[in-house]
Amino acid sequence: MEQDLRMLDIIRERRSIRAYKPDKVPDDLIDKITEAGLYAPSGMNRQPVIIIAISDKETRDRLSKLNASIMGTETDPFYGAPSVLVVLARKDAPTYIYDGSLAMGNMMLASRALGLGSCWIHRAKEEFESKEGKEILRSLGIEGDYEGIGNCIIGYADDEPKASERRSNRVYKIS
Repeated sequence: MEQDLRMLDIIRERRSIRAYKPDKVPDDLIDKITEAGLYAPSGMNRQPVIIIAISDKETRDRLSKLNASIMGTETDPFYGAPSVLVVLARKDAPTYIYDGSLAMGNMMLASRALGLGSCWIHRAKEEFESKEGKEILRSLGIEGDYEGIGNCIIGYADDEPKASERRSNRVYKIS
């Protein structure tokens, strides 16, 4: 029962972190977080999701710059997070967007459970539809028709935002 409460605490405590310390995230923590993403449910157990774990500063900065250009800014859309976990999913799976979204959710919860901050950063779709994004996939030997679902930035939080009050009247029960 205590374990159940801990999971609910993690869900309640998780926040989107938008300020990070520059400290590197250890590889063993990245492995645990990506494993959580790979264990997310998927439609008909097709497992169409792949994850690109980026801790290399040069590649991280290249992806940040690409994301910023899509957004029309020069600021870092990754908020200084040292690692980015890019979730992509095969488009031939009818539920690929949902499957990728579940992987993102699992990774954000795992990050919290491991004492790290995270945030879902959009524009992965546009990043990997671009010439530069396709080059990144080719350089990794990734073939197939994948769509970027999201960038899960992770790192040690430099700021912990407070929870917003939950709006009421969002659950309707039929007993």
